[in-house]
Amino acid sequence: MDYKNGKWAKKIIDIQLENGSWGYFHTQYSDSILPITTEQALRRLEILGFTSDDKPIRKALKYMHNCLIGKIVFPDRKEKFPNWEIGKELMLATWIKIFNENDNVANDIAKKWVEIINSAFMNKKYNPIMYKKSYIKTFGIKSIHENISMFYIVSLITNLLDKNIEKYYFKYILENNNGIYYIYDKIIKSTPECFIHKNINSYLRAIELLAKYNNPECKKQLQFVIKWLNNNKIDTKKWDMGKVSKDGINFPLSDSWKTDENRINDCTYRIRKILRILK
Repeated sequence: MDYKNGKWAKKIIDIQLENGSWGYFHTQYSDSILPITTEQALRRLEILGFTSDDKPIRKALKYMHNCLIGKIVFPDRKEKFPNWEIGKELMLATWIKIFNENDNVANDIAKKWVEIINSAFMNKKYNPIMYKKSYIKTFGIKSIHENISMFYIVSLITNLLDKNIEKYYFKYILENNNGIYYIYDKIIKSTPECFIHKNINSYLRAIELLAKYNNPECKKQLQFVIKWLNNNKIDTKKWDMGKVSKDGINFPLSDSWKTDENRINDCTYRIRKILRILK
């Protein structure tokens, strides 16, 4: 299905600023003149099927690259990251790499985090002491980002870790009590009991992120999701996550959910896409 020409995409593209952003990047402040942040816009456009081949994404990529090299001032105010400068780089590099794997500056930042995570799991399980040592060595500062299961890190280093180490980091994420920070705050290995629930979107978003890991050993660890999804079909071919799943980011995809058919088609499209990647 093609959702790129629908009203939801148009609504976002129409308010993109000339510099390629949507105002603030990560946090929606009360003084914002736009109803969406750059990060939210990119997430929504990604879900709607946009890639670096599309002009709005190319404009955003140029904007983020220029922020990363200091050519454009990052718009957000200082936040609660242990080190704000490292946090800004991490966020920008992550969203650049989601759409473009060939940005040299973003790749250099990714390599730093790959080295840190490889060191932290070199003995097959997470070693916080090795993590801290590698972090301080890499960045030269002691104010560390302690949550290694956060969206930005998990996404940035996708398919870049040592293949013999990656499966252990992956297992750590699946079994982490707090899930993936910024996406889903419960144990991912434990599937939600209720399929029609406001948290299902967040859970599926976590699965969609992890499904991007191509390592066969990681794919094996996600096979439980296939069974769970198949057990929640409404018939032999379709799924329905209910009206509660309409969150303005993940859904809707179709222009309207006035009919149950459109909602079911949207839910089915998303889940079939997940299953194709997992199998």
